Formats: sequence, structure tokens, C-alpha cells
Amino acid sequence: MRIKDLREDGDLTQRQVAEYLHIKQNTYSQYENGQRQIPLDALIALAIFYHTSTDYLLGLTDERTPYPPKN
Repeated sequence: MRIKDLREDGDLTQRQVAEYLHIKQNTYSQYENGQRQIPLDALIALAIFYHTSTDYLLGLTDERTPYPPKN
């Protein structure tokens, strides 16, 4: 997953991102290091936060631009 790279690129701490997700910092750390699976609602929230797609976060695409909204 790319959440660590995006967080570091934005000069954010784990604590800041964890606060955004309303979780503890150590839980977020476990998401970053693969010790815990990230729940779908947190994955979607991070995609919105970073203005990207869940596919990009999961490494399924290299296209960082989010999909266009459906009409």
C-alpha cells in the first residue's frame, strides 16, 4: 500500500492521519506496516484525503488521479 509514501510526501505524522481517521496512532502504524488490514471505510477516507483512488492506494494502478465522478 502507498499510504506511508503519501503521508510522508505531505509532511504529515502518523498521529495527524490517525486523528483524521478517528483512530489511535498505533492502529494507523499497523496499517502502514501491514500488521493490520485497513478497513474499507478507512481506505475510502484516505483516498478522499489524498485526492486519489483506492486502486492507487492499493497499488492496483499507477495513475494517481482519482476517477471522474459519475453523473
